[in-house]
Amino acid sequence: MNPVDEMLRRIFVAEEDGHEGRPLYASIVAKALPAKFGGATVLLAPSGHMRSALYVDAGPRRPIVVEIVDTEERIDGLPWTIDEMVTSGLVALEQVTSIHCRRVRGGNAA
Repeated sequence: MNPVDEMLRRIFVAEEDGHEGRPLYASIVAKALPAKFGGATVLLAPSGHMRSALYVDAGPRRPIVVEIVDTEERIDGLPWTIDEMVTSGLVALEQVTSIHCRRVRGGNAA
């Protein structure tokens, strides 16, 4: 297992946010999966309130975080999709070191 430098795009939205008749987080992942990104994960906050950039309580909106990891070049190709889909939220970009663990037949990690 070799560490590789990659990018993490973290997209903060609310559970109620939608896009084309489905939850926004599901639409984001649906765009990421066919593109075969290194990883796409949806994290649901157990409870909480979202706050706006002005630190005004945005009410009881349950936060959802979508994380997508891949090379910088591939992650940079994603924003146009996100810009069209996210009307209210936050997108953060972070450099990460990834270690890809894959299980192959026979139970050995590759």
